[in-house]
Amino acid sequence: MKSRDIAVKAKVSVATVSRVLNESGLVKRSTRTRVLRVVRELGYHQNLLARNLAKGENRCLGMVASNLENPFFHDILVSLESSARMRGYEVAVANTDYQSSKLVSSVRLMIGRRIAGLALIATETNAALFHELEESGLPVVVYGAGTAAGNVSTINTNYLNGMHKVVKYLRSLGHRRLAFVCHDMAVGSALEQKKAFLDVTRHFPEVESTVVANGDGPQGGQQATRQLLASGFRPTAIISANDYMALGVLRAVREHGLRVPEELSVTGHDNITLSEFACPPLTTIDVPRNQIGRMVFEALVAEDGECQQGGRTFLIDPELVVRESTGPVRPQ
Repeated sequence: MKSRDIAVKAKVSVATVSRVLNESGLVKRSTRTRVLRVVRELGYHQNLLARNLAKGENRCLGMVASNLENPFFHDILVSLESSARMRGYEVAVANTDYQSSKLVSSVRLMIGRRIAGLALIATETNAALFHELEESGLPVVVYGAGTAAGNVSTINTNYLNGMHKVVKYLRSLGHRRLAFVCHDMAVGSALEQKKAFLDVTRHFPEVESTVVANGDGPQGGQQATRQLLASGFRPTAIISANDYMALGVLRAVREHGLRVPEELSVTGHDNITLSEFACPPLTTIDVPRNQIGRMVFEALVAEDGECQQGGRTFLIDPELVVRESTGPVRPQ
């Protein structure tokens, strides 16, 4: 594949293609977009990666995240950037808003840029994209999905163990009607959390349970809780898939005239900084984002500063953090 092939199909000069690929010189936005689209269509990113590796210019890592508004993803980025800077690397980031099309386009653009490795911190991954990542030969680390192989390493949270700790704790407080408020994505870590809730509650026949899903974030948590409380099911505790959604859960519960934790207990997941400052402070599952960020860097870059080839597996065992949003079931 030659630059002239791209130039012909994009109907531009070879010089323009060179400026776009090297990010040098002024190029109209529409022209740049057209050239990059042809680059993706022709699969030129592999040649570009090889050229950059040969020139030793790849001191940049890429990170693609589902939702940088959620502090969970942002905290991982901050930790990754800190580790990268100490070793002379920079981090380029893209946000997908949980859209599969954005995920695919962001990954392909990252592969086509001068990056040494790619971190995929995204829920909406799929088998086809994993295959493309494996074919790229680029060192890749994926959080919350997939299986380590070849150039791809994985970092996973033991959601089943974390959920067991939450349910066991709530049962010790007398809770027997539990609701799980989660993300409406049916893939990746979102699906794993839902399966963990169903698997754990299934082992306790005396526990009644239900699942309500909506979008990530406070608004999603609020809407899901409104739907839950209007459904006729009366939980004594609500388990939130993450702290960001739990903020909306708390608001919806207050709107309904219920007190937390006197009349309804609420838990979160992730232990983001905001969870400690919620009203009341959230009982949650601690998933160490700083550690994940460091793991991502270590999975991509070896001690000598060179890129790793992948194939490693990391597993995080989360811990329960008890705060004021949970309490004993009120006597009937």
